[in-house]
Amino acid sequence: MIIDTHCHLVSPKYPPMEQVRAESLELGVGHCITQGTNPWDWEKHLALAAEMPEFVSVCLAVHPSDAHEADAAAMERMAELCRSHSLAAIGETGLDYFWDAPEGWSEKDFRARQWELLEQHYALAEELGLNISLHTRDKVGAGSACFDDAVAIARQFPKVRPVFHCFIGSQAQAELVFGELNGMISFTGLLTFKKTEDVQSVAAWCPLDRFMVETDSPYLSPEPFRGKLNIPGRTRFVVEKIAALRGLDWQEVAAATTRNACRFFRLPL
Repeated sequence: MIIDTHCHLVSPKYPPMEQVRAESLELGVGHCITQGTNPWDWEKHLALAAEMPEFVSVCLAVHPSDAHEADAAAMERMAELCRSHSLAAIGETGLDYFWDAPEGWSEKDFRARQWELLEQHYALAEELGLNISLHTRDKVGAGSACFDDAVAIARQFPKVRPVFHCFIGSQAQAELVFGELNGMISFTGLLTFKKTEDVQSVAAWCPLDRFMVETDSPYLSPEPFRGKLNIPGRTRFVVEKIAALRGLDWQEVAAATTRNACRFFRLPL
């Protein structure tokens, strides 16, 4: 079985979820972890997991791009939902310097708000004994400020293990995640695209017990489906690409990443 460790199953882009599940099972993906990202979708993710517990687990958080939507009342509601439900992790949260600040916010103030919320997410994860799923994205050519800032916050919470989802960083950054933060990285269909040699080289090098696989669906559909609606089942193509880069059978990569996901997200083996 393959586990898609990061997707967004309540997106209106999807066909009926029974169809998504059936198509995913045909490709060997038997479980997926859906990520709540804002105050208006948390209950939808929880309801879906209650309906399909064998197929869906849940993370809840506020995505950094939605930081302006999460006032104190919303954060308290999220905390209560997290305390009263069985979650795989806190997520998807993090820092995003790619998009401009929303109307009415300066860049400085919006980044400060993202920092504040990420620290709150870490504190909640620490309280609940959960790990955390992180989003980091800088503007193209702007360096690694977003990643560096996320690492600085992570250092304050050594009991919480992060996974840097949709990892496109360098081997040095991956080594920092593993060594200083006891964290993980996760690869998407991006590494099946042309001109992604850098992330392919990290996937080929990465210790087998330190990475997971994901789709970030309904986005980032891998080749040969690039540009089309993505589903959790296409994690299979990520696994196959990594196996080819490492000279392994895809079943070996599937088994390793499933073990990693079960340990990180506290799923039954």
